[in-house]
Order: sequence, then structure tokens, then C-alpha cells
Amino acid sequence: MRKQFIDNPWITFRWAPQEVLPDFGEFTTEGNPSNQISGQFLGRDEQGESWLFTGYELNLFPDEAEGYYLNLSSEKPCWFVMWRLEEDIERYVDAQSIELAKSEPTFAIPHRICVSYNEAGRLLDGGESVDNVPLSAEHASWLEEYVSEHYRPEPKKRHRPASFRGADRSAED
Repeated sequence: MRKQFIDNPWITFRWAPQEVLPDFGEFTTEGNPSNQISGQFLGRDEQGESWLFTGYELNLFPDEAEGYYLNLSSEKPCWFVMWRLEEDIERYVDAQSIELAKSEPTFAIPHRICVSYNEAGRLLDGGESVDNVPLSAEHASWLEEYVSEHYRPEPKKRHRPASFRGADRSAED
């Protein structure tokens, strides 16, 4: 996540996801199980602060294949990151970074990542904050493999216009 400083009279920064990377063990630590969300401060520059969050799993489901297809067929395929502004952040941020994180009353914590257009839409309909991050060509290729294996578009049904059906009349008319 990136805390971006902005020049605005009402707010001084905004949160936005910066990048999604697969974790093959290089980001998780010994004390943190791989499925528990954990954040750590990475650094600060004149534009803002960067934070690394780990502990997410991406599960693909055959019944979501249409959502993956819609994502891949868009102009810019992307990751969808659902995040919330949290007040109780002790369970999400590591001990070395907690004091810096507590300098603000609320802190952005990513809670979920997905690649389904439909799932992201459902999250947005539920009032969640969902931003997107571009999907690299490498990640798009493995998602394309999954989609080609599991997605079968529903056959289109031609509906005959009512004007061609004819009237329902008895033979005596």
C-alpha cells in the first residue's frame, strides 16, 4: 500500500495499492504464519510512504471463471485489492512499524485480493473500497490458462420477438 501525499486543502494524503507480488517465501517471516495479514513499513520519500502487506491467498474457483474472463478481456487486466481504513491495527502491523502506523487515527489495511471482475463488483456493491493494480503479462498468462480450461460461455438463446409468434386464437374466430 502507498500513502501518497497530496496538495489539497482538506486532506493531506490518500491510500492506494501500489503493487501485487506473489510471495514464494521471501516476504513471510518465521513468526508470521503465511495466511495471517502482516504489514511492515518499507520506506518514505517526498511523495509518501510505502508499506508491504503479506498473508494473502489467491484462490481460483471454476464458478468464477466468467469474472476472470471479463478481467482478461478488458483493456487493462488487473488485480483487485479490497482494503479498509482500520482503527485497531495492532493485529495487522508488525512490532517495528506499529508506532509509525499509529501516528494516524486510521490506517489502510488490504484485506483481500482477487482477479475476478464479478467478485470485485460484488465487493463494491457491498460498500467496500476496491482499487485495481495492473496485472503483469506473466500473471495474466497463468490466469489465461485457467480461464481456457474452466470457462465455457453460456450458449446464446435467440428470443423470438412477440410480433412473430402469432395470436392465440381459437379455430372458431
